[in-house]
Amino acid sequence: MIRLRFPWQLARDGILGINRRNSRYISRYNPRHLFPLVDNKLKTKIIAQQAGINTPSLIGTIAHQYDVRRIGELVADYNGFAIKPAKGSGGKGILVITDKDTQRFYKSSGAAVSPDDIQRHVSNILSGLYSLGGSPDTVIIEELIHFDPSFAHFTVEGVPDIRVIVCRGYPVMAMMRLSTHASDGKANLHQGAVGVGLDIATGKALNAVQNGEVITHHPDTGQLLSELVVPNWSDLLVIAASCYDVTQLGYLGIDIVLDRYKGPMLLELNARPGLGIQVANGAGLRPRLTKIDNLTAAELALGPEERSALSRTWFGA
Repeated sequence: MIRLRFPWQLARDGILGINRRNSRYISRYNPRHLFPLVDNKLKTKIIAQQAGINTPSLIGTIAHQYDVRRIGELVADYNGFAIKPAKGSGGKGILVITDKDTQRFYKSSGAAVSPDDIQRHVSNILSGLYSLGGSPDTVIIEELIHFDPSFAHFTVEGVPDIRVIVCRGYPVMAMMRLSTHASDGKANLHQGAVGVGLDIATGKALNAVQNGEVITHHPDTGQLLSELVVPNWSDLLVIAASCYDVTQLGYLGIDIVLDRYKGPMLLELNARPGLGIQVANGAGLRPRLTKIDNLTAAELALGPEERSALSRTWFGA
C-alpha cells in the first residue's frame, strides 16, 4: 500500500487528488448537461442497449407509491432478482434476492426477507432515501446476474464487479471489487469489500487491499488473490472504451460484471469515479492521464477496439 503524508510525495508517486480530478478531468471532459445519462441507471441502461452493449435484463420498473404492491406480480416468475434505485450511488439501496419459497425471499447470505420487507424497501427507494440529493426516485427490477464460476473462491455472498477508469475513450486503470461477509455481499470498498488492482494489458491481479490495508488472501475464503485473472479481458475493455462513444463523457468510471452465460455486462456508469482504485493498484493515475491529455487528433478519432488495444500497450504492468 502507498502511504503518503506530504504533497511532494503525492506528486512524486503520480497520485491523482480529488481537487485535480474535479478541475482537470471532471470539469474539463464531462459536460454538465450529460450527467443525467449516467446519474440515472435506467437512462444508462437504455442508451447502452441502443448501442448494442449488453446489460442485465430488465424485469420492470416502479415509479409511483401507489404501484408498490405491483412488485409481487413483477417478480412472481423469478427466483432471483435485484431491486435498485435509478439514482442511487455507492451500492446504496440495492437489494439482491437469490431464492424464494412460498412465504419468503432470501438474500445470498441466507437471510430471509418478507414480502412486506420488499414492499417497504421499494417504497423507501421511491421516496428518495437512497437517491442523489434525496429526490424522488424510480425502482429498477433486474434479472439476477449469474457470476462467472472462475470467481467462486474469490468472493462470498455476491457478484464481483470490475471498475475501469476511462479517459477520452481510453481505459487507463482497472480493479476488481470482491464482496465479503463484512460488505454484506456488496462489491463496495467503503463497506469492506476487497479491491484488487488489475493489469490493463492482461486482466491479472497486481495488488489487493481491504479497508486501505494490503492483503494477500481473501479474508473469508482464504483464496490467494494474486491468482485472480479476469477472463474475456479484451472484450471487457472494448465495452469500457465504447461507453465514451455512447455518452461523450470524457472521464468515466465503468462498472462491468461477468455473467457465466452472457459474458461481460455493463452495470452502471459514474461521472465522478472515486480515487481508491489507485490504492488497489499501488499506482497513481496522473502519469496515465497526462498521456491521454496529450493525445493527437488521430488517436482520439480511433474506434473503441483500437483505443483499448493501445491502452493495453501503454499502461500494462
